[in-house]
Amino acid sequence: MAARTPAAARRVSSETAVRHPRSKLLAFAGLCALPVGGAVQMGLGGQSWLPLLAYALLSVVSVLLYGNDKRQARQQGQRTPEKVLHAAELFGGWPGALVAQQLFRHKTRKVSYQAMFWVIVALHQLFWADHLLLGGRWLGSILAPLLV
Repeated sequence: MAARTPAAARRVSSETAVRHPRSKLLAFAGLCALPVGGAVQMGLGGQSWLPLLAYALLSVVSVLLYGNDKRQARQQGQRTPEKVLHAAELFGGWPGALVAQQLFRHKTRKVSYQAMFWVIVALHQLFWADHLLLGGRWLGSILAPLLV
């Protein structure tokens, strides 16, 4: 077995290590505070635990999808369509997707992908801010004509 050069060892370790883990963990916690807080409040208020369950389950699904897509990208196999990744994020898997992006260093450079990802995150933040601060009145008034 050939010995690894110092440059190759640095390249391998930099490909697998998350850069700036403390600041990213703090940002992740901040982004998750509103959705998790809102979902817990819904559950404790007797409405439904489904949002919290969806965030957990779809985050796991997102991590698995990203991991598989990264593996397929390396092996030049059949990739997971971006719309499937975005659908998992939209239905609640964005926290897992954010972790997977950093863990696998995957889908972090494609600007169009990142733009849609952050729109999805912003939609979740907006929904929970409306739910927690305004009791859902703002989004409810906007969406009511569309749902009739």
